[in-house]
Amino acid sequence: MSHDHSHMEILRGLLEGQLLGVLGTQHEGEPYTSLVGFAATPDLKQLLFATGRSTRKLANLEADARASMLVDNRRNRSTDFTEASAATAIGAVEEIQEQERPDFERLFLAKHPHLESFVRSPSCVLLRLRVSVYMVVTHFQQVIELHIDP
Repeated sequence: MSHDHSHMEILRGLLEGQLLGVLGTQHEGEPYTSLVGFAATPDLKQLLFATGRSTRKLANLEADARASMLVDNRRNRSTDFTEASAATAIGAVEEIQEQERPDFERLFLAKHPHLESFVRSPSCVLLRLRVSVYMVVTHFQQVIELHIDP
């Protein structure tokens, strides 16, 4: 990833500083969004999140793995129009396999220790969004695409 340094700093700040993101999936062509706790891998190539096995978001992802996740730093103030930043990650989601789970679980729980009992329950699935591109928006209308090397 060789990108403009300031946009990478903004992206890293959003992904490290925010606890929640909005996951976008689809069901039969209709959009569906869910609020999820997430954690980014250090290289920013993957966003981790957890969900229950019986959730609509998981059913949607099993039918179509393409997804997006919006992370922003808005504070619900009028100044957000000029001061807030947002990043949309676009990619495909897959379940973390058993052999990888301990490392990814540790990374996720370092950011969300309050979710430990949920994440370690048998009904929880740990997922990763493999990011292909980030769309970073600053100052209301400045948009830059940051493509992620596979």
